[in-house]
This record gives sequence, structure tokens and C-alpha cells, in this order.
Amino acid sequence: MSAPSLTSLESLAAAIPDGVLLAVPKDSSGVAMAATRALIRRGARNLHLVCVPTSGLQADLLIGAGAVATIETSAVTLGEFGAAPCFIEAIRHASINILDATCPAIYAALQAGEKGLPFIALRGLIGTDVLRHRNDWKVIDNPFAAGDPIVALPAIRPDVALFHARYADREGNVFIGREREVLLMAHAARTTLVTVEEIVDYNLLEDSARGGAVLPAIYVGAIAVAKRGAWPLAFADNYAIDDAAIHRYLALARSTGGTLGSGAEGVAQFLAEWDGGVQAAA
Repeated sequence: MSAPSLTSLESLAAAIPDGVLLAVPKDSSGVAMAATRALIRRGARNLHLVCVPTSGLQADLLIGAGAVATIETSAVTLGEFGAAPCFIEAIRHASINILDATCPAIYAALQAGEKGLPFIALRGLIGTDVLRHRNDWKVIDNPFAAGDPIVALPAIRPDVALFHARYADREGNVFIGREREVLLMAHAARTTLVTVEEIVDYNLLEDSARGGAVLPAIYVGAIAVAKRGAWPLAFADNYAIDDAAIHRYLALARSTGGTLGSGAEGVAQFLAEWDGGVQAAA
């Protein structure tokens, strides 16, 4: 099997067609923000975004840009910075389909996708409002114990998994460190697209100290180099979150009064400043 292609951010974004089921990780696990910017510039539409298991700025930008038709998540929040304005606007105006989930449910459904199972059983959901609003989750009888209802979740099999990592080698193997959920995403997805800080010249799988923390190239469709590719979010111990840039985003996204579609104006302005000085001031 040939190694995954080393490509540009624009080509990576072009490899995410409109309407696909796109899996992205939580903010602390390596978010491909540079690729997200390229995806918005491409004019992506009708994405089914699966947050593994939550999201923040990435989801909010995609929603504000009009790229998301459905989001499946246990939360979208900017954490200590407050609520995610475009997500909140979308809830208020019912402008996207929201599939409310829990962290264990998303992980379990991805595990079913990883294993090629049509569904997986999970406890802890019976009696919750989350279950009441998920018509695709079914309460079934445990076939091995009478009077033991359990919830069956359909497998999540993303068309594309997208994340940012420290480095990859020229064979297409990607070092993921301790972020095991991106490994789960990649195993469950039909293809995985990765941005990295750098490319190294040695085979990562042959490195005894790092080989156990490497996603093999067989799971990777394409790789793009993006220095500081998670900015303005933090990335591992490489760089911290850019507080000033997040505050600027919130100021722009909240400045248009919360009318339907108004978040797009703030997103567009933030993207323009991304090139024109916000990042340089980071």
C-alpha cells in the first residue's frame, strides 16, 4: 500500500466533500484549526459534524460559516471564555439539526464503528431526557437476562476523521501521543486527514520509544503540514491557547445582535484578521 499523500491545506480541505459525516476531537486532543479555516474558505456545506465527544471554537466557526447541517455532540462550549455564540444562535433559531448525546454514547458508537458492528449496547441512558429525544437510540431487552432493558446505539462510522498532531513521517505514520480518542476516530472512519507541525525523516513505527503512540499510515488518507495548526487553541505542550484571539473572536461573533445568520459576519471578519494580523500578534 502506498503512503498517504503529503498535500496542501487547500487540497486537504477539498478532500472533505459537502454532506459528509465529519468527526473532530475535543479542544485538548489536537484540533485541526488551520484545516478548518481552509474548509470554511472552500465553502463547505451540509456537514454532519460528530464531536468526539465535545467541541468548542472549531464547531462554532463551522456553524457560523454555514457549513454544518447536523451536529452530534455532548457539548459545544468555549470553556472559561463562555458560551459558543454561533452554536447558541443555531439553537435559538433551530437553524441546524442537533443530536444531543453523552460522552460515553459517542465513544461507544465509535467503538461499534471501529469493530464493524451495526450497533452497541450501553447502560446509563434509560430515564434520561437525552434518550427521550434520540429516536435512533432503541431500548431493547437483554437477550441473556430477563427484565434487563438496555439501550442499543447505532454505530458511528465517519466518512472523514480530522485532527492535528505533532508530527508524521514520510511513510504516513502519525504520532498521536496519549490522545487515544483520535486513534478511535481513525479506526472508525473511512478515511483520516491529519495536519501536523512537522514531518520527520525516520520511521515512527520503528522507534521503540514512540511506536506505541503512532497511528499507522494504513488509516491515513492525507497529511498537510501546518505549523501552529491548532492555533488559536492550545496544542499539547507546544503552545498555549491564545486568550486575546479567543476574546477577539467572541467580540466579533457577538457583535451582530444574535439575528439569524449574523454569526457569519463575525466568522468572516475573524478569518480576515487571521491572515491580516491576529495570528501575528499571538
